[in-house]
Amino acid sequence: MSGWYVNCRYLLAVLLVLVASAARATTWDEPWHERVVKEADHFVLATVTKADKQQLTLQIIRDAAGGTLDGSLQVTDFYLLDLCSTSGGHGPEFHLDAADTAYFFLKKNPQGGFSLATPSTGFAGVSKGIVYATYRHSYHQAGVEQPVYEMTMGAIFRKYHGLPYDAAPVRAFITEQLAHKPAPISEEGMADFFRQHVALETIYHLGFTEYYASTLPFLHDADNFHAQVSAARALMAINTPEAHQELLQLLQDNNTTDFTKVVAIRTLAAHQPHDLKPTLQKLVKKASEEENGFGGNIMDPRICTRIPTVQKALMELVSAL
Repeated sequence: MSGWYVNCRYLLAVLLVLVASAARATTWDEPWHERVVKEADHFVLATVTKADKQQLTLQIIRDAAGGTLDGSLQVTDFYLLDLCSTSGGHGPEFHLDAADTAYFFLKKNPQGGFSLATPSTGFAGVSKGIVYATYRHSYHQAGVEQPVYEMTMGAIFRKYHGLPYDAAPVRAFITEQLAHKPAPISEEGMADFFRQHVALETIYHLGFTEYYASTLPFLHDADNFHAQVSAARALMAINTPEAHQELLQLLQDNNTTDFTKVVAIRTLAAHQPHDLKPTLQKLVKKASEEENGFGGNIMDPRICTRIPTVQKALMELVSAL
């Protein structure tokens, strides 16, 4: 599939969608995946039958969320595009090609067509039975088997839209993946690493609460940035003193990356642990003020995606308690 590349920024664990160089004068703040799903109207598998920079024509293969959308349709704009800059005469453009097959999150637009989230998220390419999927953010993608993707992402879509879904096979998948120790980020361990990433992120999206103990080995895996981030997110629905202490330990560990700390702070913010306010106030004083973000290539159009510093995130949390 042209337009799809592997980015080795995180030891080959991250698969990025990069758009053509012509669009690099336009930059945007890329949304996290839960917002992409929540604000979409449809989740479908489709083939691109016609493509240019201004419009895509899709032929629906099936509605992956159990809906009724079918036939051919046009995608003409973007529903979550928060532009930071435009220059050189280049606006936001589509960068898929005719014959590409992908899963799409689509939103009906006022013109009678449909919208994608942004030029770089809201779709997941399929090649040889593998889906290059976003569960967290388009900067952090995973290559997973198509049945796994459709089962988990279909459940996530239906959950966010208040629809019933079959949780039993999803739970069985999560249980199986987390029964194994954290997979290494290596050629031999990559497939297992991706499945465990999917399992942890699915816990976050579906709000499952029974996997606390199974999540901890990943939270404690200091050599695996992605495992720690996903595990910190997976604790979102587990609002207990024990979970709070685990997240606090991440914040107090000098070896924890700033990005991981901000994710842990966001989880704590959802829990509102008022008893931790004095401890968190002390952490503010020595918290990192260094610029934070996803990294990546400076020419990436998502370069202005905003992540607060650890100190700012902590200050916001403390002020809310």
